[in-house]
Amino acid sequence: MTAQPSQPVVLVTGAAKRLGREIALALAAGGWRVAVHYRDSANDAIKTVADCALLSGAAAAFDADLGDEAAVRALLPRVVAHFGQVDAVVNNASTFEHDTAASFGFASLDKHLRSNTGAAIVLAQALHAHVTARNASGAVVNLLDQKLWNQNPDFFSYTLSKAALEAAGTMLALALAPQLRVVGVAPGLTLSSHLLSDEQFAARHQLSPLGRSSTPADVAATVKFALENTSITGTTLLVDGGQHLMKFERDFSLM
Repeated sequence: MTAQPSQPVVLVTGAAKRLGREIALALAAGGWRVAVHYRDSANDAIKTVADCALLSGAAAAFDADLGDEAAVRALLPRVVAHFGQVDAVVNNASTFEHDTAASFGFASLDKHLRSNTGAAIVLAQALHAHVTARNASGAVVNLLDQKLWNQNPDFFSYTLSKAALEAAGTMLALALAPQLRVVGVAPGLTLSSHLLSDEQFAARHQLSPLGRSSTPADVAATVKFALENTSITGTTLLVDGGQHLMKFERDFSLM
């Protein structure tokens, strides 16, 4: 497939693997040219770029440490220099490290806020300036977490950073309109990790009113919908099988 000049461009952070990769592939299949952001996973990013390019005709990889403000501020201009434009940003990358109220410290909070909250705000700021200069419009999708509507005390700094991003989404939707829409997407338990066995993941995934939580395909489809439905802004779409309606005393990984 050959890319057409009219094809929109999306920057997906943390797109080398896992959920970010699934989002990138879904958008590429929908006709978006994809800027694949990564930090350390260069080989995975190259594979995602190749797979996206087969679907959309154009994709490229861009490395950046989202905890470094200078690197974040340089990221969108690099994507613009390569593709000529950017029309959307999907803030998917997240730092997710365990702490509690007892172990909380400034260093952990700062690390999570920089990459999970600050980077997303700076990229929204940069996209707004870019689309305004082009007399165009754009959209930002921030990946959140059903945990915000069903809180437990685990992953304390991570949860605070996502709560701050959810609040920032409302403020940015007001401040950056009408050129930019800002939408949150909050998955439930979607992918397993080293903290869960296959059996544990399967059991926890079923803990929802619908009998299953979100799949990567569910989340990717919702991100695509949020990017392309021009009437949505300043709200969050929960994609979790209803898990936010149930009370969990601990994080899924620690139940």
